[in-house]
Amino acid sequence: MKLVRYGARGREKPGIITADGSLRDLSAHVADIGWAELSDAGQKRLRAIDPETLPKVKGKPRLGVPFTGISKIIGIGLNYRAHAIEAGMAIPAEPVMFMKATTCLTGPDDGIIQPIGSSKLDYEVELAIVIGRETRHVVEGDALKHVAGYCTFNDVSERAFQIERGGQWDKGKGCDSFGPLGPWLVTRDEVPDPQALPLWLELNGARVQDSNTSDMIFGCAQIVSYVSRFMTLLPGDVICTGTPQGVGMGRGQFLKPGDRLRLAVEGLGEQHQTVVAAG
Repeated sequence: MKLVRYGARGREKPGIITADGSLRDLSAHVADIGWAELSDAGQKRLRAIDPETLPKVKGKPRLGVPFTGISKIIGIGLNYRAHAIEAGMAIPAEPVMFMKATTCLTGPDDGIIQPIGSSKLDYEVELAIVIGRETRHVVEGDALKHVAGYCTFNDVSERAFQIERGGQWDKGKGCDSFGPLGPWLVTRDEVPDPQALPLWLELNGARVQDSNTSDMIFGCAQIVSYVSRFMTLLPGDVICTGTPQGVGMGRGQFLKPGDRLRLAVEGLGEQHQTVVAAG
């Protein structure tokens, strides 16, 4: 299934994307897409609904974050071999973890706001893992059973804040609009191998990132197991699994107002963003 939330910010309705690509309204069956709907039992209930019986949504409404109840966003840094080489950094022996503020979350096509004082605004196309049940100390062999599904994610970053201002990476990762998520949540049954997904990003029509999740240093099952050793993961928690080579920092070209981004993970939908100055 492809689960989605659509409508004005703060007033989104639940929906589903059908096989023909149409958006159908789920609000007669569920109030929203949250913890209950992310669970295995909740997904089973949604699959029992014939999507052809749901009303079609007219036009092209704004898409919001595709589910609610996100308690935390965990980032995994330097998780693609080519990206680590591009950054001139050693291949990590263990996953590098950082946090993104939940207030950075936006819909997949909302604008990216360049923060006040920003000089090195950057993009990162990523595969996002969405947790479906309470998870702690899960073994790698069972880890993907705890996943509700997967999304396209843009781990927007401000490199000067991240690297040149001291402390952890977090201050360059959590600004408003730095977490476009979606357009939809694709349930794990539709992603048989998360380590075989092409992903790419275009800047002003030119492809600058083009890779495959097979280049990850630490795969999705390993990441979920590893993170669950250090914190309890709750339904709706998002783990961003790292970005491939081609980021602005590696190319020496950072984002500015008016720049347009188009990005996707295969099968998980496209995002489209324009950079705007902070108002």
